Amino acid sequence: MRQHFNRIKTAFPHTIPVLTGFSFLGIAYGILMTSKGFGVGWTFLMSFIAFAGSAQYVAILFLTSAFNPIYALIMTLMVNARHLFYGLSFLDKFEHTGRLKPYLIFGLCDETFSILCTINPPQTVDRKWIYFYVTLLNHSYWVIGSVVGGLIGNMLPINTAGLDFVLTALFVVIFVTHWKKAVNRRPALIGIISSVICLLIFGSDHFILPSMLVILIALSINKTSTPPLKEDLCD
Repeated sequence: MRQHFNRIKTAFPHTIPVLTGFSFLGIAYGILMTSKGFGVGWTFLMSFIAFAGSAQYVAILFLTSAFNPIYALIMTLMVNARHLFYGLSFLDKFEHTGRLKPYLIFGLCDETFSILCTINPPQTVDRKWIYFYVTLLNHSYWVIGSVVGGLIGNMLPINTAGLDFVLTALFVVIFVTHWKKAVNRRPALIGIISSVICLLIFGSDHFILPSMLVILIALSINKTSTPPLKEDLCD
């Protein structure tokens, strides 16, 4: 038990920024779910089982409109396709994690990926357990924030008009953050230009999937023609 306490004590400081971000975003998600008529239990299950952040916000649209499984599948795959690349870059890191590996793969989100890329735990602490507790803590922050949001939405009369914009705001913040840090901004420009062109061609109701497809093709071509930058890689 003492070993696990020391592991949590080592992992926790690295997750404090995630605690702040996930708490507010999770609360907003919980309130939004409640405003759409879903109870706290559904909010908990979505955050605990799906744990997909932006895809969960998109899923609210799927749950409150005519069911279109093909559209839902493609949209979810496009939004979270980056996780495939995360997983590939972590094959070596997770190689000796044993029974913890399934959960580490499940819980690998943007923020956990960033922490695990940079964390350098002391040699006296088993690295695989630090990976596990970083993942577990981040997962817990999201679930707890969502449940708290669901409870607040049930107990307090909150005007949720405009709350749907939180997803757009989330993507804008992520984009600006990566724009400031990125050495190679070509992928971001590909995304902007492709989206604008598809918006003009297909209109605001049908441009997302075509633009995702164009971005995927353009990034694949760009990836094969451009050598990777050292600063963009996770060791």
